This record gives sequence, structure tokens and C-alpha cells, in this order.
Amino acid sequence: MSVASEKLAALRRELEAATAGLAPGVSHFSTGAPAVDGALGRGLARGAMHEIHPQACGDATAAAAFGLALALRAAEARPIVWVRQSVIDIEMGGLNGEGLREFGLDPGRVILIRPHAAADVLRAAEEAARCEPLGAVVIEPWGAPKVLDLTATRRLALAAERSGVTLVMVRSGATPTPSAALTRWEISAAPSAPLEADAPGGPAFAITLARARRGAAGGPWRVEWDRDGQGFRDREAVSRSLAALPSDRPLPKIA
Repeated sequence: MSVASEKLAALRRELEAATAGLAPGVSHFSTGAPAVDGALGRGLARGAMHEIHPQACGDATAAAAFGLALALRAAEARPIVWVRQSVIDIEMGGLNGEGLREFGLDPGRVILIRPHAAADVLRAAEEAARCEPLGAVVIEPWGAPKVLDLTATRRLALAAERSGVTLVMVRSGATPTPSAALTRWEISAAPSAPLEADAPGGPAFAITLARARRGAAGGPWRVEWDRDGQGFRDREAVSRSLAALPSDRPLPKIA
């Protein structure tokens, strides 16, 4: 093979790696944090499902807040449906309108559905995922119900792909299992940077992209939510290591 042919073959390999799995016409959204977006490349896909796991039991609220932030980024100005299993109100406390406002979300944009059974959570989420005018659907089941298997997540992902609605599933009380989610994130709360006169800072998170079916894993990063700018901003990074991901199995937990 000539030198020119070798260079052309290398360029083709680079282009294939950069665009692997990215279907033409798929819309993407960024997180707003340069360090994270630099690892994501085009960003997170709309019309797909993204999965959020708390790093530890005490990080469940942080995981839900991060999931809501992704839904806000994906939805832009469109309504958001939040399908939340009712037992979560007992375990973690209910949603608060003033708290949503402080996070930067007008409660009037949220349609809250509180099914009792996990099967009803999935049924409602799938119906919402088919509704094209919606911006995003937050799905919040509790624990690891048997009905939430790989087949169920495939149904949700297919509904999202057909409608273009972004799904964000927050998995409190569960350990990661195979699913049709395009990305999987592990989230923990991080200390906020105080504002002037020691006023409380914005919500801060330590985040790890633990698995991505079409790209690379990375992190952990520290980010802070800017409610006025409706996006994340970088804090001091813990690590920025990246690794290619297998598409047929989850990535081991990143230390």
C-alpha cells in the first residue's frame, strides 16, 4: 500500500470513529459544561433514552435533579412530563413547586403523573413518549421492579426514537442492569461554591458517564447548575479520562 493510500485509509477510520452510530438528522443537545460537552462530541441525542443512577443511596435527590436538568436542556421551551412512582414521595419527599422554580423550571410546564405500580409508570411513560409536542419525559420508578426489564426499556427507547421526545430515566434504589438507554450516568452531590456574603451557591454534582452506546465514557467531572442560564458550568474537574466503549456490554465502573 502506498503512503497516500495508507493516509486515506487512516482518515476513513478516523471519520468512521467520529461518526459511529450517529444517524443523520438526529438532533442533539449539550449540557453547557465545556469539559463534558468536549467528551460528548455532538452532545446527547434527543429522541433517545438516557439513564441516571445515584452513586450512593444518599445521592438519590441529586440524581433526580441532574435528570431534570437534562430534561430541561432537551425540552427547551416545550412541556415536560414527569412520571414518578408514588412511593418515592414517601421515601424521598414530594416535588415542590417553589423548589422547581428555584431550579429554573416554571411548574406550569410540568405535567406530573404519580402511578402507584411500576407497570403503570412504564405504561404512562410510553404513552407520553409517543406525544411529539412534548419536550422530554422524566421517568422515575422506585427500585428494580421485574417489569422494568430489557424488553420494557426497548419499548420506551423505540417510542422515543419515533416521536423525537427525549426520555430521562432516574433509577433510585436500583443497581445498573442491561437496558436500551443510549447513555448511563452516575451522579453524586458535590459541595456548592458559596456566593458573596456566604450565600448558598447553585446545585453542584459529581458526574460520570459510565456507559454510552455511541461514543466514549468519561469523567468524573464536577459541574454546577446555572438556573438562569439553564445549563451546567464546569467546576474543578476530578478527572477527564476517556475510553472507547464496547457497544454490546456495560462498561465497568470507573474509579
